[in-house]
Amino acid sequence: QGQLVESGGGLVQAGGSLRLSCAASGRTFSAYAMGWFRQILGKERESVAAISWNGDSTYYADSAKGRFTISRDSTKNTVYLQMNSLKPEDTAVYYCYTRYGSWAVEGMDYWGKGTQVTVSS
Repeated sequence: QGQLVESGGGLVQAGGSLRLSCAASGRTFSAYAMGWFRQILGKERESVAAISWNGDSTYYADSAKGRFTISRDSTKNTVYLQMNSLKPEDTAVYYCYTRYGSWAVEGMDYWGKGTQVTVSS
């Protein structure tokens, strides 16, 4: 059974940076796309970024383009989200997920428990 564990969240001032990490275990995820989505309590989840199984392709939400960078280290079964120029509206719980065959959040196979990111103004 696969397991994803996020880390790296915290409190940061607007304009600052954070690097989220997601360590996958329990099975091999080398053929799985991986990504991040975020959710504010009471609101729908928002896909933030995703990366293909081999790292050749990436997806970014409009809100993340130019500020966030997703990467993966298959040797460590880990995916990262580097977040720069953070804004208060980036405040949310960030979740890591993985899916076989597609990076669409819908139908994701595994996801973590999330890490809180809070950006103060």
